[in-house]
Amino acid sequence: MKTDFDFIIVGGGSAGCVLAARLSEDPEAQVLLLEAGGRDRNPLYHLPAGFAKMTKGIGSWGWSSVPQRHMDGRVFRYTQAKVIGGGSAINAQIYTRGNALDYDEWRQKGCDGWSYEDVLPYFRKAEDNDTHENRFHGRGGPLGVSQPRAPLPICEAYFAAAAELGIPRNHDMTGEAQDGVGYYQLTQRNARRSSAAMAYLAPNRGRPNLTVRTGVQVRRITVESGRARGVELMDGARLTAASETILSSGAIGSPRLLQLSGIGPADHLSGLDIPVVLDQPGVGSNLQDHLDLYTISEVSGPHSYDRYAKLHWSALAGMQYLLTRRGPVASSLFETGGFWYADRDARSPDIQLHLGLGTGIESGVEAMPNGGVTLNACYLRPRSRGTVRLQSADPAVAPLIDPNYLADPRDREMSIEGLKLAQRILAQKPLAPYILAERLPGPEIKTDADYFKFICANSKTSHHPAGTCRMGSDPEAVVDPRLRFNGIGGLRVADASIMPNVVSSNTNAAAIMIGEKAADMIRQDNGLAA
Repeated sequence: MKTDFDFIIVGGGSAGCVLAARLSEDPEAQVLLLEAGGRDRNPLYHLPAGFAKMTKGIGSWGWSSVPQRHMDGRVFRYTQAKVIGGGSAINAQIYTRGNALDYDEWRQKGCDGWSYEDVLPYFRKAEDNDTHENRFHGRGGPLGVSQPRAPLPICEAYFAAAAELGIPRNHDMTGEAQDGVGYYQLTQRNARRSSAAMAYLAPNRGRPNLTVRTGVQVRRITVESGRARGVELMDGARLTAASETILSSGAIGSPRLLQLSGIGPADHLSGLDIPVVLDQPGVGSNLQDHLDLYTISEVSGPHSYDRYAKLHWSALAGMQYLLTRRGPVASSLFETGGFWYADRDARSPDIQLHLGLGTGIESGVEAMPNGGVTLNACYLRPRSRGTVRLQSADPAVAPLIDPNYLADPRDREMSIEGLKLAQRILAQKPLAPYILAERLPGPEIKTDADYFKFICANSKTSHHPAGTCRMGSDPEAVVDPRLRFNGIGGLRVADASIMPNVVSSNTNAAAIMIGEKAADMIRQDNGLAA
């Protein structure tokens, strides 16, 4: 088996698939993509509604957070993808990019070349949008971006309910303005999930210079004389990269592998008897994530998709999808939502809403026996910072994931305000024909202390970890604005871990953009054909 390549990409997630496809466009470049997870053969990876199974274990490492000291010791299930396509293969397919000001703030923090105007061409380059083609959106790119095919009447009532509170309808929340409620566009094509693996890898599997290996876990990055030379696998085999080793294992996986390779905080590594290759305290620091709070209301009739959990209804839904590509199977179940304010003085929306067309969709979230809807609310710009650390030098042992949720009192205050906003929307008159009663948090929750106790027991990750290999131009940054690792040659990081601040939305579209932009920079720096 071939062991020598020009580029080795570790991690076949959203950014990694983009990099493999783009770098192998030059037929002279020998590119290897390594993914610890398996192939995406299970049909649930491709059916939009398959998301309902994903946070419950399919295609995941099965990790959890450490007890959260600011949330009464709560331990969170922390779904991280372990399948080709990464998060894009198991997420709810929501296509949002964040706010333009997020990227302008990155540039202000020393990340030259990462302002909104700098990254917008890469968002457009990736897109094959079925609705928009304008300054903000592109067509003809690899990634399918589509309007929902399976909304329900309750969605339109939700928009009308938001309007009662002065929240406008927005028909393109990734366009000129983010504010308002509407249907999210989805990473789908022809009512099937458009994961990074399907969009970028599948059409290019026949390239003789592109090797994709799944089910292969990397033990460590090999470094000699201050330069990354490739990787060592769990079986001891070594693979070499003549040009660059590129780490795209995500905001948890990338700092984990760096630390297993002896690259990270020296005191932490020494305590685990890992030989220190480079003391870099920033590796695994600056972890940010969105904490999802939710309110659940029971519906007064068959107004959500909950009834399709029953076998005979599920079979009917399957037939409907096969014949029409519509119905519950064509739904991501969270394609309705929006962006609004907990703090009216915020520079842009600081709360994101996701209307779930059912209950118990995600792991740990309660299901209503008679059916219901779930409205998630998350505070988008948390001040709390956490860490990713190792609990053992053994690569088979799960890392210590500490999002450090609600460490900053401001996060707690704004999160509760977001949950109250969700409750107010569901209580408006246009939704009265659909909703029987609010069940969670319920009328007994009145004070902020009550709310805090409730969210300690009833909240979850939004699955948006970021920031653990922070990009910047300062000496403490892990990578520079060209994503080159500070202190080690021939090594880059390209995934959500490089974000200085998590974007104000879901993170998948941004991770794909990072892959697109990183590919251009790598080609430029290595003289590859564009």
